Amino acid sequence: MSLPTTGGRVTSAAVVPAGYCQVDADVFPVDPAAPAIKLRVALPENWNRKAMMFGGGGFNGTIPDLTANVPFGPADQPVPLARGYAVFASDSGHQQNPASPPSLDGSFGVNDEAVKNFAAGDALKKTRDASLFLIRHAYGRSPAETFFAGGSTGGREALVVAQRWPTAFDGVISAYPAWNNLAEILDLGYLTQVLSQPGAFPGPDKQTLLYNSVINACDGLDGLRDKVVSNPDSCHFDPRTLRCPGGADAGPTCLSDAQIGAVTAMSSPFRWPYRIASGETQYPGFPFLSGADMRTPFLGFGTTAPANPMPVTSGYGMQYWDQWVKYFLTRDPRQNSLEIDPRQPGKWLDRISALSTIEDRNNADLRPFARAGGKLILLHGAADELVSPRSTNDYYERVRAVAGPRATESFLRYYVVPGANHANFGTPAFTASWDSLSALERWVDRGQAPSNPVVTDTSHQRTRPLCEYPAWPRYRTGDPNAAASFAC
Repeated sequence: MSLPTTGGRVTSAAVVPAGYCQVDADVFPVDPAAPAIKLRVALPENWNRKAMMFGGGGFNGTIPDLTANVPFGPADQPVPLARGYAVFASDSGHQQNPASPPSLDGSFGVNDEAVKNFAAGDALKKTRDASLFLIRHAYGRSPAETFFAGGSTGGREALVVAQRWPTAFDGVISAYPAWNNLAEILDLGYLTQVLSQPGAFPGPDKQTLLYNSVINACDGLDGLRDKVVSNPDSCHFDPRTLRCPGGADAGPTCLSDAQIGAVTAMSSPFRWPYRIASGETQYPGFPFLSGADMRTPFLGFGTTAPANPMPVTSGYGMQYWDQWVKYFLTRDPRQNSLEIDPRQPGKWLDRISALSTIEDRNNADLRPFARAGGKLILLHGAADELVSPRSTNDYYERVRAVAGPRATESFLRYYVVPGANHANFGTPAFTASWDSLSALERWVDRGQAPSNPVVTDTSHQRTRPLCEYPAWPRYRTGDPNAAASFAC
């Protein structure tokens, strides 16, 4: 069933130089004060009778590139559009201010319909229905199969469509999903306060020191020293070994007591001492002391401490928190986000609880999706610095608890990629590349589940087995750059 709108309109249609027809359209809101959903469909001449929807990132606000690949996609294979997919996506129901950092404009949060379009995923279904209408109009038939692929916010969106509309997509790829969005936001708010305290922020030099120290301590625990920690659960680096003499900041070669406290907070679970309607009680923290990639400060600590106003050089998560407080929580752009304590939110508790039912509505019950024949490939990098892989581990275990291990195995595969960070950002230790789309096609079309997949590190010309969680690749013997030298 379609969600309510007040109609829509095609705003442009043209053949682009790349050789496909691009159609832009607006889906109109019910609330006249809400923004329209702006969507785009790419219609290839050599249509393969399949469709692919892309998810967004951060606060969204722009239409994803329809000529892009799926998350962690293969560098040596065509992208979905080049394979003949009709590809579509939207801005999720609001348009980003061009003056804002990419995907960090939360100003739409003052409108309830815009919040539900983005956070509850309503725009996903509206976009899907409108796009399939345009595809039918173009080709005279509906797609035989429709897939969804997204990472980060898009990974959360992938899980939302599988849960809320179990017959809408035949196959889903969800990478590094921010599925428990509000729970992570509360942790980010706490960490924003921690890092803003005098002397607590470890600058880029100290972040590099810490990262190198963790890798040096944990690298060989998987049988091979290759700058990749394949089993983060075995890595428990103690930042106190880097303590400056006397605990005072003595420069870039050590950590002060305040900085050790901040790093420990970043790496530890955050639990809040109150009930919220979603039932969430904690966020598991980030694996910075287990090999998470601190060499990309923008996605992690940032290069400068959080402050008011929030610097664009602070960490992505701190800027995300600042926007969420101003527009989702208080709806007051003048609000100092450092004044809101997620541990003691006071008068804002009821609002936090209400938002939790919108932003954390993933209940991990994918049984209807499984009964409809849907297949889900779930991916996360073990060194992710923005969305904790521990959180996706938790989601997977919840799915297994609801559906049962055997039923889960029939429709879901979950892989943690050692050394991979968030979206292959910057220069990760392992630049993940795997043809998950072909694997998903074989599973949906022929019932052939992924078997012994291999992931490539395109930066270092090496391969590793892609092990089903909770397994991880351990080096046995032979060529250290070849997957065959490892066992899950």
